[in-house]
Order: sequence, then C-alpha cells, then structure tokens
Amino acid sequence: MVAAVALADPAQRAGVVVAALLAAAVVLAPVPRGRAGAMAGLLLLTPVLLLAEIWSTPQLDVVRERPLVAAAGAVAALALVAALAALLSRRPAAMAVLAVLALPFRVPIEAGGSTSNLLVPLYGVIAAGALAWLVPRLRAGAAAQEQAPGGWLERLLLGGVVLYALQAAYSGDFEEAQKQLVFFYLPFALLFALLRELRWTPRLAGACLGVLVALAAVFVGIGFWEYSARELLLNPKVISSNEFESYFRVNSLFFDPNIYGRFLALVILALTGVLLWRTRAREVLGAAAAVALLWGGLVLTFSQSSFAALLVGLAVLGALRWRPRPAVVLAAAAVAAACLAVVAFPSAVRVDLASTDSLNAASSGRADLLAGGVELWSARPLLGWGSGSFSREYRRQGKGSRERAVSASHTIPVTIAAEQGVLGLALYLALVVAALVRLLGGGARASLRRAAVAAAFCALVVHTLTYAAFLEDPVSWALLGVGTALARRP
Repeated sequence: MVAAVALADPAQRAGVVVAALLAAAVVLAPVPRGRAGAMAGLLLLTPVLLLAEIWSTPQLDVVRERPLVAAAGAVAALALVAALAALLSRRPAAMAVLAVLALPFRVPIEAGGSTSNLLVPLYGVIAAGALAWLVPRLRAGAAAQEQAPGGWLERLLLGGVVLYALQAAYSGDFEEAQKQLVFFYLPFALLFALLRELRWTPRLAGACLGVLVALAAVFVGIGFWEYSARELLLNPKVISSNEFESYFRVNSLFFDPNIYGRFLALVILALTGVLLWRTRAREVLGAAAAVALLWGGLVLTFSQSSFAALLVGLAVLGALRWRPRPAVVLAAAAVAAACLAVVAFPSAVRVDLASTDSLNAASSGRADLLAGGVELWSARPLLGWGSGSFSREYRRQGKGSRERAVSASHTIPVTIAAEQGVLGLALYLALVVAALVRLLGGGARASLRRAAVAAAFCALVVHTLTYAAFLEDPVSWALLGVGTALARRP
C-alpha cells in the first residue's frame, strides 16, 4: 500500500505539470486545431487528477462500494454535458449566460483532509462549452476568420499557471497545490479561452448583466431575511463570530460575507456604468433602483474589503467617463483623510497603529497573518516554500494553531511571495500591469462594456489585497476573457 502511494505521488506531480502545459496550449497555441487538441487533452486529464485527489473521501463511498451505480451516474452526467454541448454548438453566446448564472453556486466537497466549496455547476458549463468549441475545429481544422492568441497578458496568465504547477513539486503541501490547480486554475483557463472567443455584443452583455442583477436581488433578499431573523443558512464560523460581535453579518447563500460583498460590489459597478453611460430614462431608473437595493445588501455584510473595492471601482468609472485627474485627486484626498483620521484620532476609529492587538482587532487577525507571511518569505525569498504551502508552513513554524488554520495571508502579494518567492511575485505584478494595460487601453473610455469590465477588475484586485482569492476566483478569469474579446473587437 505504501509503495502504491509512493508511486502515485510522483505520477500526480507530473500530471499537474502536464495539465498546466495543456492549459497554456489551450490559450497560446497558434492555430485553432492545436488549441482544440490541447482542450480535449485537458478535459480528459483533469477528471483523472480530480479522482486521484478525492478518491478516498466520503463523497465517493458509493463509487467504491457500488461501481455499477457510479458508472450509471457517470454516463448520465456525460449525457447531460453532451446535450448541453449540442445546444451551445448552435447558440455559442448561451455559454456566457449559463456561465454567469452558475458563477456564484458552490458545492462542498471533501479533499485533502479539508472541505472545499467547489463551483460544480460552472464546471459542467465549462465542459459543455469546451466540447461545443473543440469538436468542429478538430474536424475541420483552423478557421480563417479566427484570430491568433494574444500577447503578454495571455503569456503571463498561463505562465503563472505553469509556474504554480512546477513549484508544487517541492511544496510541503502538494495536496493543496493540486486542489488549487484542478479545482480552479485549469477549468478557469478553459473559461478564459471560451469567453475570449465570443463576440460580446451589447445584447449579450445586457443579458449577462440581467442575470447578474436577478441573482444579486435574490441573494440580497435572503440576506435581508437572515438579518431580520438573526439566523444564517451557511458557514458555522460566521455564525459563531456573530455571537461575539455587536453587529450581525450576513452572507446569504455564500460561505463568507466578504465573498458575498465582493459579488454585490461588482454588480453595483456594472449598474453604475449603466447610470453613467446610458441616457434612456427607463434604463437609468431601473439601474438606480437596483443599485439602491444591492447597496442595502452590501451594508449588511460589514465587509470592509468590499467597500474599499467598490470605492476604487467607482473612481475608475469616473476617470473613464470624464477626466482621470479629478478622480485621482479625489481618491488621493480620501486616502489622505482616512490616514489622518487613523493617526490623529485612534480612539475614535478604534485603530492604534502602535498596538498589534488593535490592528488585529480592526482587521480580523490579518495583521498577524501579514507579518507571518512576510517572515515566511524572508526565510526563502527566491523560490518560496512551494505552491499551496502557506497554511501548513504557517502552522508548522508556530505562527498559528490548527484551530486558527488559514489558507492564505489574506493579502495576495504576500501569499504569493511566501509560496512562490520573488519569481512568483514578479510574475504576479507583471500580470496585473498587463491586465490593466489590456483593459484600460484605447477605447475603454468610450465603451460602457469595456469601462465596466475594467472597473470591476480594478475593484477585484483591491479586494484581493485584503481578502485573497485572485486566480482562485472565476470572476478574475471571466473579466480578463471578456475584456480581451472587447479589446479585439471594439
């Protein structure tokens, strides 16, 4: 048994590297047939890696004990994906609407000794969309009208995925790194490639926004009920924390108030874009009413990171709609005023910069996480401790207990630096710069769609500085895919 595990581990490590290379080829291969072949290989390899990761979990007890029932379920799932792929082959734009509809919904799955909330419905949409895209290209070859892959943004984005897979080889927590790749990076690379190929007409963008607003309204309604009943539907940790705080945070159908707040902030930014660019009274009044509703839901999250992200996104929209200088001046003035308030009136804002305990209380323990992450980085500055290793190394070196286990420093650059060293940090910074150049490039000021995508991405980057989840969030990949398509075809 031990020998089998020893053999399986090198195979799994090699498998994630091969899968990452296939994902890179899906985006970067020079011809459509090559991208389609890589996509087919990734669709075949990813489930194998997934099963290797979760094979011994309780969710697969029925698979191990009743293989015929499991086989029947697998056939039914494949038939459903094939039927959806047939539909998407006739209506490719429907893939975007279905992906947006599936984005928020997660299913808890046990893997690697912990439970991950996975986007299972979105995986099905991505698989169907990939099949619909690759089959005709494998049959007919390259289509003359299809454009070649893009530039530095794509190279840096997929280069980061390959680097993450390579650095998993020496990670002290390979299981976590494999989860990140199989559950997030690899399927989201397919999502990026598929959304990049679509033609994002105003009609398609409007349909996706309509789905987002409808979902957000439902989530806000559930959040209002939670607040009035003082009862949460999900996440025992949030339920427990509410018992010891003077305020009550809601998370609706999300597992975390900050992720719920991030979702609402991004939808509010899209609606604000409608307010700034549209002139029809019906559209403006409808967007204003929706913004008011979602703002009420956002307030009940008490998510500081979401409020900060929203403010930055609004500043970006203002700069794109009018002139950038006033927006920059106002933003700088707001930051200066906030800093002055913290320094001059620490008792009023309950933040004492000289006290670690005060900073931890104000940031929900993030000050300790940040300091611990910097210490981990300073110990191995060049290559880091390996992909996905932050939580294990943080606990192993006595910076936190298992009861206070963390998966990241809640500050993406620090997490990347600790896990991947200077090399990974440099690649991350270059990726952010390339993304901003792509999204804020020529034409963004004149286009509602491009401005909304750029503002949402800037807001998301700010949110990751205090709550992590950058490339682990499908919204990052979706915004980059949509923004790339709009930059190609204004």
